[in-house]
Amino acid sequence: MSRKRTEALVYHLMRGVTYFIVLVIAYITFDIVRHGLPAISWQFLTGLPRQSGAEGGILPAIVGTICLVAGTIVVALPLGMAAAIYLSEYATQGRFTRAVRLAIITLAGVPSIVFGLFGLGLFVLFMGFGASILAGSLTLACMVLPTIIVSSEEALRTVPQSLREGSLALGATKWQTIRKNVLPYAIPGMLTGSILGIGRAAGETAPILLTVAAFYLPRLPHSVFDQVMALPYHLYILATQLPNVEKVRPMQYGTALVLLVLVLGMSLGAIVLRIHFRKKYRW
Repeated sequence: MSRKRTEALVYHLMRGVTYFIVLVIAYITFDIVRHGLPAISWQFLTGLPRQSGAEGGILPAIVGTICLVAGTIVVALPLGMAAAIYLSEYATQGRFTRAVRLAIITLAGVPSIVFGLFGLGLFVLFMGFGASILAGSLTLACMVLPTIIVSSEEALRTVPQSLREGSLALGATKWQTIRKNVLPYAIPGMLTGSILGIGRAAGETAPILLTVAAFYLPRLPHSVFDQVMALPYHLYILATQLPNVEKVRPMQYGTALVLLVLVLGMSLGAIVLRIHFRKKYRW
């Protein structure tokens, strides 16, 4: 087989795989929207659950998920970005730094249930937070930290070294150089990767199952030490623990659609932020 035919074969194979993946995702999304849209109503979105979650609304699950995501952002975003800035701009590049990077990359691939067990042992039991929003947010923050650090460090590496050298040559300090000449151009990639990582945390079930999620709690939280319902765990309960499957099927699809919209909203927010900062800082 000639080189041109081989190249054409590989090209069409990769193209076919890409289209296949897009079609599968489109079908799953279409199926969730088609079955979930009839279940969406004002009562469904703002009402409290009844009959162990088999009837009523999902407001506590929506509020609980938003609280967990907000807590994860507050904890993970500054810590992850600060760690990435240190590793990229301040740390001496040697064996220790390479070992730290390897450890971070390894943690990014650890199953979420392991982080759930870690959060149960450390935050729920050892630190005495109990099953609460605080324990769940800290657990999710630990889970997404490796993703935030890796994506933020990659974004920092895309900034040309000449911008740093020019600033330092003019007498600026290291921090002034980072703040004025590096972060403005790296922040779009840092925010995009970070928010996408946090969006993944919004759909996780295993970590919150062990640290915060309640089976049935028809009230809204009042403090960070309260236990809450969450959309991923609520969807799991609707799909596996309730006997009358046909009766709760509309609620299953409706809950899945709300969760999908929440995650997609975070992804769109990341895209909007990236476009805004790229327009503001061009190089």
